[in-house]
Amino acid sequence: MRRLTRLWRRSIQARVVTSTIVLSALVIALTGWALLRDVAGGLADSRRVAAISEAKSGFDYAQTQLDASVETEPATQSQALTQMVDSLTSSRGAKRTYELVLEGPLLTGTGEVPIRSSAAIEAGSLPADLDRAVRSKPGTYWRYSDLALLGSSDTHPSVVVGSQLRAPGTGDTYALFYLFSMEDQQETLDLVRRALLLGGLAMVLMVGGVAWLVSRQVLDPVRLARRIAERYASGNLEQRMHVSGEDDIARLSSSFNQMAASLQSQIRRLENLSRLQQRFVSDVSHELRTPLTTVQMASEVLYDARERFDPQTARSAELLKGELDRFESLLSDLLDLSRFDAGAAKLELDTIDLSQVARSGADDPMLARKGIDVALIGVDEPAIVEADIRRIDRIVRNLLTNAAKYSGSPRIEIEVAQNDGCVSLAVRDFGVGLSGDENLRVFDRFWRADPARTQGGTGLGLAISREDAALHGGTLQAWGRPGEGSEFVLTIPKPEGTAKFPAITSVFA
Repeated sequence: MRRLTRLWRRSIQARVVTSTIVLSALVIALTGWALLRDVAGGLADSRRVAAISEAKSGFDYAQTQLDASVETEPATQSQALTQMVDSLTSSRGAKRTYELVLEGPLLTGTGEVPIRSSAAIEAGSLPADLDRAVRSKPGTYWRYSDLALLGSSDTHPSVVVGSQLRAPGTGDTYALFYLFSMEDQQETLDLVRRALLLGGLAMVLMVGGVAWLVSRQVLDPVRLARRIAERYASGNLEQRMHVSGEDDIARLSSSFNQMAASLQSQIRRLENLSRLQQRFVSDVSHELRTPLTTVQMASEVLYDARERFDPQTARSAELLKGELDRFESLLSDLLDLSRFDAGAAKLELDTIDLSQVARSGADDPMLARKGIDVALIGVDEPAIVEADIRRIDRIVRNLLTNAAKYSGSPRIEIEVAQNDGCVSLAVRDFGVGLSGDENLRVFDRFWRADPARTQGGTGLGLAISREDAALHGGTLQAWGRPGEGSEFVLTIPKPEGTAKFPAITSVFA
């Protein structure tokens, strides 16, 4: 059942063919039912009209025979009626198409009424309402009925026509019934039913085959396009669809090939621009190193001698030293990013304890100067990972620096947790927090949540931290809500671990 469900959900061709077969079968069944009903009604009406006409002729003949009889004794009259029944059934055509049932004389009391018939008809087979109607008053009445013969379990569809006869000699009344078989009509109806069933089945199969063929002609190019699109998604942009003809499918294939060529051209252009940009950043960063070192050495000389300068010159020396330090930090970040982009960043792995890293981060003098209370959670047990201590320490210090500078929170929590597969370190503040869009963009390069809150940052710290985490095979994630604070979770896999999920789940997630 699951396979059928999956086939129905994933295959357009299966849905099209199945829907076409079901709908065509429904239409053919309704059409066949209406046609069969009309044929059955026509055959029944035709047989009924002919039966009533023939029965009336027989009633007139029987009444004429009774009128011509001069016998008044019941026994003699009964014998004459029996002969009349035999005469009616043995004459009037070589092939008899009816049977006769004669009841009478009819009594006014509840006594048994004699019944004579031309065939072994099961007692009580005559329709009860027809029998009552004929006995109650003169006239010709008819009904459709299924009659049963003695010794047979089958019933035979028939038209029963009845009328009263009156014997003038005795005044007795009799009920005479003509039973016309409808077996020929039933055989005709069965033949029509079989023909409709076989024809409808053949029509459904033919429509299903046509639907399968047409859907295949339409879907085969679509499947080819899907396979080529999957190859494009995997990075293989050289594939092209085969174009044959000038129909809509061929035009779709041409458009698809043009789109692929355009994408390939745009991607190549962007790759070239990216390489040029990376090379430019790398070259500029390296070229600036030498003059920056020279200028920085001169600024340090001025900074060390600032006490001998006048106040304005001394302040200028301090500002120059601070801005050069900031410029050196920005240059170092740009060099790190260029290494990440070029795939040249390397790890110097060592066994480190993230709990110790968390304790070291909590002792940062900057947090004490800001008057921020730091709470350590889960650092009592070692949390051992194989990592580059320089990069891990840079990640933690970036997170703490951002929380101290930009969050406005009086308290910061540093939590360490671990499971069988990974170790997580979370830094949470209780300040301004992050909105939904900021949660997604906080790791973008040079992006700031609120430029009014910046305090000299470059906007590259979190971007570099995420690259450092990815270089370790880990993750760095951020959550937050406005006014409730934010939380950053660093996750590093253990050397022997297999789990890839964070050991810490943020309260904002």
